[in-house]
Amino acid sequence: MKVEPIIDLKNIKSIKKLLADQPRNRLLFAMGVNSGLRVQDILALKVSDVKYCKIGDRVCLKEKKTGKENILIMNKEIKSALAEHLATSKLEDEHFLFKSRKGKNYPLTTYAVTMMVQRWCDEINLQGNFGAHTLRKTWCYHQRKTFGVSWELLAKRLNHSSPSITRRYLGVQDEEVEEILLNAL
Repeated sequence: MKVEPIIDLKNIKSIKKLLADQPRNRLLFAMGVNSGLRVQDILALKVSDVKYCKIGDRVCLKEKKTGKENILIMNKEIKSALAEHLATSKLEDEHFLFKSRKGKNYPLTTYAVTMMVQRWCDEINLQGNFGAHTLRKTWCYHQRKTFGVSWELLAKRLNHSSPSITRRYLGVQDEEVEEILLNAL
């Protein structure tokens, strides 16, 4: 199933508010919409990978899907959520950062994250198809639309092998196309 990005910034704020008393889930959402990483790569992080990071620090990781190197850069949103999660959990350095509640040291699954993201969107009455990949697509959409980042930079960040793959992530809306048709020469 194809999932959509969260386009409206007020919906992102609503989900953050919804997750305010759920530190693990708030961190998951913050990392997802602030990093552009695939959820499976976020779920592979261990506490020791990020515990001592400061804002601006880089965390190197290897993408599970492609085997390529990638990075997570700690921004203030992620750092704030991380600090709260670590302060309220009993996680040890060798534990997965997003430990499942199903005992032992297992991370959440991508499927579990898909169910969570859809539930969060349902709870704020956001209509559409949402899932784990919504977080990465949301990051991509807002980098392009909110911050004006070029698709070439986005393709590089997303580690895509071709422009056609990146194009699916850009979230270009019909209204945007119609808007440029009003440009007069």
